[in-house]
Amino acid sequence: MSDGERAEELIDLVEQNDLTGIRLWLAEHRPHEIADELSRMTGRSVMVPFRLLDKDRELEVFEELDSGLQQEILLGLRNTAFRELLEEMDPDDRARLLGEAPAKIATRALAGLSPAERKMTAALLGYPEDSVGRYMTPETVILHRDLTVGRALEVVRARGADAETIYTLPVVSDGRRLVGTITLSDLVISDDEELLKDLVDVLAPRARATEPVEDAARLIQEANLVSLPVVDSEERFVGVFTFDDALEVIEAADSEDMARQSGASPVGEHYVSVSVLRLVGARSVWLMLLIVAATLTVNVMQVYEATLEEVTALALFVPMLVGTGGNVGAQSATAIVRALAVGEVRVRDLPSVIWKEGRVGLLLGVMLAGIALTIGVLLVGFDIGLVVACSVIAICTWAAIIGSSMPLLARKVGVDPAVVSSPMVATLVDATGLLIYFSIARLVLGI
Repeated sequence: MSDGERAEELIDLVEQNDLTGIRLWLAEHRPHEIADELSRMTGRSVMVPFRLLDKDRELEVFEELDSGLQQEILLGLRNTAFRELLEEMDPDDRARLLGEAPAKIATRALAGLSPAERKMTAALLGYPEDSVGRYMTPETVILHRDLTVGRALEVVRARGADAETIYTLPVVSDGRRLVGTITLSDLVISDDEELLKDLVDVLAPRARATEPVEDAARLIQEANLVSLPVVDSEERFVGVFTFDDALEVIEAADSEDMARQSGASPVGEHYVSVSVLRLVGARSVWLMLLIVAATLTVNVMQVYEATLEEVTALALFVPMLVGTGGNVGAQSATAIVRALAVGEVRVRDLPSVIWKEGRVGLLLGVMLAGIALTIGVLLVGFDIGLVVACSVIAICTWAAIIGSSMPLLARKVGVDPAVVSSPMVATLVDATGLLIYFSIARLVLGI
């Protein structure tokens, strides 16, 4: 049975109120598969299969859902089930949920938590939104640098069950100041009498609790870490940021960048369940801005109206030129936005990026100019073909420079580089490309 058939089967079972069939379906699927199917449902229909989950799987499925659906489910639960579900959540997952939830849900949730869980949640909520502090977990095993390996293993055995991860362990000095980390494998293979201070990796990466979470997630990815210790402004250990949360952050950031590069606002919800009006709202603002920006192209055409009347053949090649320039600019912008996201380029690399992309655009233009010259000569003659060929070279070079520099300049002024999307670059290149085209035409043709 295909994935699509299985998805429809669960929806059909819910619509038919076949409780036995729903229980069997849930028993045959893994938590992430169940969460994906629940995300495709809307309204109160989600509550039926969710309430039929076994208690030990209910939390696993709940933590796989996006925050919007989590809030819907919480509102549909009675007080006891509401409190039990939130109490069992990991502190970092709970903090992010309550940070995005309406005040009504957040207040009710905090009031129902045990004092210990409430304290941890409040501490995480005290960090800025989208900071590492909101995503780290305080539930860890902390080892003091003066412990022996044997004693450290005893501590891990005693406290490891309550920790989110024990594969990489923070090692601290007095006052919880982070010294470095040690892996569980290093502990296991070392002599019981060795001291941790002789084994600790003092060069292990760390993150500040207030720094952007995406930066920390990229660090985990680049350094191939299982977890990243998090410290406060005084280098005191406060928690760990784990790779599973880092993967979610990177996925969300990449999805957001892709939406903005296509000229839309990020939705952040499952596509199947999001409403038509929400999608229209996410796309319409950018389209309105782009249609206003496109008036630049209209103005350029108006300025050179006399030139077009004198040599009407020039108009034939306008779509080809603006399309080629827009594509080259979009390629450069996409490459630089991605390079910025993964840390391959920085703002200070702007001169070298412009120099490299300018040469790339020039070479692409020379390649395409041969095709443009051939088309121009065959259609209207050598003179117009020469104008088109020269314009292709100049426009491709210019488009590559514009497309590569705009994301870096956006980052420099504190704007998300992805906002400088491909449609925005293409619109700007359209107008300036026409200026280049008609200027070359006047020069070559003497009009």
